[in-house]
Amino acid sequence: MSVDGEVRQLRTEADEPGWEVDPDDEWGVAVVATVGRQLKLRREAVGMRAGEFGRAVGYGEDLVYKIEGGKRIPRPEYLEMADEVLGAGGLLAAMKEDVAKVRYPKRVRDLAQMEARAVEIGVYVCHSISGLLQTPEHARAAFESRQPPYSEEEVERMVAARMARQAIFDREPAPAISFVLEEAPLRRPLGGTMVWRRQLERLLEVGRLRNVTLQVMPTHRETHPGLDGKIELLKFEDGTAVGRSDGAFSGRPISDPRQLRVLELRYGTIRAQAFPPGESLAFIEQLLGET
Repeated sequence: MSVDGEVRQLRTEADEPGWEVDPDDEWGVAVVATVGRQLKLRREAVGMRAGEFGRAVGYGEDLVYKIEGGKRIPRPEYLEMADEVLGAGGLLAAMKEDVAKVRYPKRVRDLAQMEARAVEIGVYVCHSISGLLQTPEHARAAFESRQPPYSEEEVERMVAARMARQAIFDREPAPAISFVLEEAPLRRPLGGTMVWRRQLERLLEVGRLRNVTLQVMPTHRETHPGLDGKIELLKFEDGTAVGRSDGAFSGRPISDPRQLRVLELRYGTIRAQAFPPGESLAFIEQLLGET
């Protein structure tokens, strides 16, 4: 294609890895199918062929068909360009919000929805820093360390999803949140010294919030009930609760009161064995001073 005398390369599937629709995500499939159908109807209403429209927005014809067929998640900028080219008056661009949510994995969306309703949240993390506490740079370094490696698009998608969950700190009324973190991950300079320092500073910022209790489990504790892995407890205003533990009930979310008591006992014991909140923040300050 020639634009102002220059040849422009049209984007293809190979240029946009990680924008496929998860077939098991029923809500996501429905959203992308609806958006694709609206894009097609608008294009046909103005009498544009798929190839012509693709050239106008910088996409290959095959990718246009896949987006319109609900097989691919359109980028926000694709919707903005389509809105302008098709004269939709902002209706297509307005779909960006729902499409952005589809980019987050279903399990992350489900967790974020539960966290948004919870009045109490308790988290113990064994091998890393809780995603609710991570800086974007720390989260990116963590995802980039995985093997086999994620694509850059996948990394950005997961970092965005993780950061979106942190909206719970801006809620009113604020939920009561407690964290217990292991000492070892706090000492690991993941992402390099500057990323590590910023992560420790972030822990201090959050740990000083009035609705947050942050504790550190020292490595010299011989044993505690969290050695099997992560524990999460979410309690809601109606008195119900949901919990999950890597080392109990096959790692599945549970809501049975008898099973929840097991997790509450484990989490309560972990908190009792960890440094108190004041000592924990002093410990993190000490680590920050050593970096």
